[in-house]
Parts: sequence; structure tokens; C-alpha cells
Amino acid sequence: MKNVVLIGMPGSGKSTCGVLAAKALCKDFVDTDLLIQQSEKMPLQAILNEKGYDFFAAAEEKAICSLNAQNTVVATGGSAVYSPKAMAHLKENAVVLYLRVSFATMVKRISNIGSRGILLREGESLETMFEERTALYERYADRILDCDDKEIETTVSEIVKNAI
Repeated sequence: MKNVVLIGMPGSGKSTCGVLAAKALCKDFVDTDLLIQQSEKMPLQAILNEKGYDFFAAAEEKAICSLNAQNTVVATGGSAVYSPKAMAHLKENAVVLYLRVSFATMVKRISNIGSRGILLREGESLETMFEERTALYERYADRILDCDDKEIETTVSEIVKNAI
């Protein structure tokens, strides 16, 4: 059975809606951010602070490429799309859904920017990251779900509809 892979900006609802969609679809659930944390035995922000951008990106790619999921909803970290290798692995047996939100919605939803573990290059602004990732999400998505101003339940219903 196919996997459902959720991609999108930080705060787009990948983890929150993903676990609920997995329940509705009778699928397993995996959050790749949690896989990274378990592998490195520290929170995402600590990995970024102590080991840096390149290490984090490599750890993310390794965690995703080692994932052998079947019949699973996979919530990716927002930066997963930076790795063509990781995305190719995820797309092998999955429908990829991009949970699209506007820049304003993203900023409103991520009040904990300094501790959340958002992968930003040295000197990169949120706006630059948003623009760069948007193009990547659109490239890898099989379907795009607009999630601005939507209740969690509505987004979950749309994930479920588009997972089939």
C-alpha cells in the first residue's frame, strides 16, 4: 500500500495533520524530524546549534533514505526538499502532498523560530527560505493542498481525499 508523504513549510501542519490523517487512513505515521532527533539523541535546534547546517542536512538525508515505510503517512521536515536523493526515496512508493501556506500564515504559526529547528543557511532570512523552498515543494508535489485559514480537520479531510 502506498505511503502519503507530506511536504511544506514549517507550521504548515505536516506533523499535526499527518498523525490525524494516518488514523483516518488506517496507516502508520512517521515524522522524519523525530527520526533525526532519535538518531542524534538531541533536539533539532541543538543539532543545528552544536553541529551546524551541513551536519543537519546530512543527518536529515540519512534518516529519510534509511526509512523503509509501507502504508505510512510520512511528515517530513520542511527542509527535506533540499535533498534530491531523499525526495527520490520518498517518492518511490508514495503520493506527495504539498501543504501550502502563505508566508504570513507560516510566520503566524511558528512563534518559536529560535528553538524550532528550522534549517536556515548563515545569514538567510525567512523570506529567502520561503521563496526557495516554495519552488522545491512545487517541483516534488504530486498534489498541492492550500492550507491557509483552514481548520485542522479540514486539512486532514483534504489529505485523506488526496491520499487515495
